[in-house]
Amino acid sequence: MAPKVAIVGAGFGGLCMAIQLERAGIDSYTVFEKAGDLGGTWRDNSYPGAGCDIPSHLYSYSFEKYGSWTRRYPEQPEILGYLAHCADKYDVRRKIRFNSAVVSAVFDGAEWQVTTAAPTPGAEPLTESFDMVVMSVGQLNRPHLPDFPGMSDFEGTSFHSARWNHDHDLTGRRVAVIGNGSSAAQFIPRIAPQVEQLTVFQRTPNWVIPKPDATFGPLTRLAFHYVPGLQRAYREWIYRYAEATLYPALAQGWSVGLLKQRALRHLRDQVPDPALRAKLTPDYPPGCKRVVIDSTFYPALTRPNVDVVTEKPIRITPRGIETTESLHEVDTIIYATGFKTTEFVAPIRVSGRQGRDLAEQWSGGAEAYLGISVPNFPNLFLLYGPNTNLGHNSIIFMIECQVNHIMACLPYISTLGPMEVRPEAMAAWTRQIDAAMSRMVWGNGCQSWYKTAEGRVTNNWPGPTPLYRRLTALPPRRAYRPV
Repeated sequence: MAPKVAIVGAGFGGLCMAIQLERAGIDSYTVFEKAGDLGGTWRDNSYPGAGCDIPSHLYSYSFEKYGSWTRRYPEQPEILGYLAHCADKYDVRRKIRFNSAVVSAVFDGAEWQVTTAAPTPGAEPLTESFDMVVMSVGQLNRPHLPDFPGMSDFEGTSFHSARWNHDHDLTGRRVAVIGNGSSAAQFIPRIAPQVEQLTVFQRTPNWVIPKPDATFGPLTRLAFHYVPGLQRAYREWIYRYAEATLYPALAQGWSVGLLKQRALRHLRDQVPDPALRAKLTPDYPPGCKRVVIDSTFYPALTRPNVDVVTEKPIRITPRGIETTESLHEVDTIIYATGFKTTEFVAPIRVSGRQGRDLAEQWSGGAEAYLGISVPNFPNLFLLYGPNTNLGHNSIIFMIECQVNHIMACLPYISTLGPMEVRPEAMAAWTRQIDAAMSRMVWGNGCQSWYKTAEGRVTNNWPGPTPLYRRLTALPPRRAYRPV
């Protein structure tokens, strides 16, 4: 008998899990989605210019190739459309419970008790039993806001870029953007022409390389649809190119110099002012923070109505932002300050065998076998979990590897009941991650969302992706035990 499965989240990971269960003829699953629609981070991040820095034909499921992409690098509406297409084609939308936020998952010794928030004020929370739980809440799902004094006293309009206020017209306004990462690099060029003044507060400059974007015309899209093997070959070429050139740069190998030269040339070509260029030149190795891929960011910063401020903000005043050296009066503040990336599965309370609390077990930094399974938490699986983020290739590849691994566990769960990763397998995995991490660029002193406050890299996968595919394809029984 197939296990009863709870899937938490209806983004790329949750939908992939649901689709593979459907394809296997397993209908005993429920997808819990806190929002009113699917899409995960691509539903939430609707700021102007929101898009992906991975080519579209690779940022998609291998089993559902899509010949209708209109751009090499897809923007948010098209990605959402692709996810809706997949949900409808594989008939998984009917299994999604929208507006159902999971607040806790408790293992009672035999099953998981999954509790969702009360559907209406005054109602009771709902609790259901499941044989296994697949957490697919992502790493970029909870906006991080800085803790500046005076934020609540600001008299203008403020919001996080991942919660964009589309009702607030920026035309003619004095706007401050705090942060200059990938999101800011995408929306700043879109809003700069319409605002009166744009002040960008930069803590640390990013390495930026040009985005080789292009549109796919009707003939190209027809070819992707109908020429046998064309889309598969194109996808494979993108994948292999990223592995061969970008991964070695992150591993401080042969291509790191080429990446740095390309970024510096891009900066020289697009920013003629030497003073501004100096502000935008990083002092850490490329890849230590996520490299920004964009061709319009630098030109936007050179506009006469845009100012890049490197002074540290110390407080928000009713009418603006005070730094260590000056006061900037603005009427709108946009926080492009990233996400709470190292607090995996939060704010959901997860309690495992013998009442073990997952947040407490992870107090020194999250870790999971293959980024998927955690000791003391039987039949709990993670998608896009610790040490599975990529800085050079498509996270969809990793998600599919994880889903395939979970699917391979199902026969054992059906036969043996609850199972958990063996402590010795977890210990060996941690040693492997630590050894590989020592070779990577992420530990070179820069601040990034890849790290905990103590400096431990808990988000990124430190190896090539073919290795991860091989490891997740190993027979599960070697690493798991019944409980």
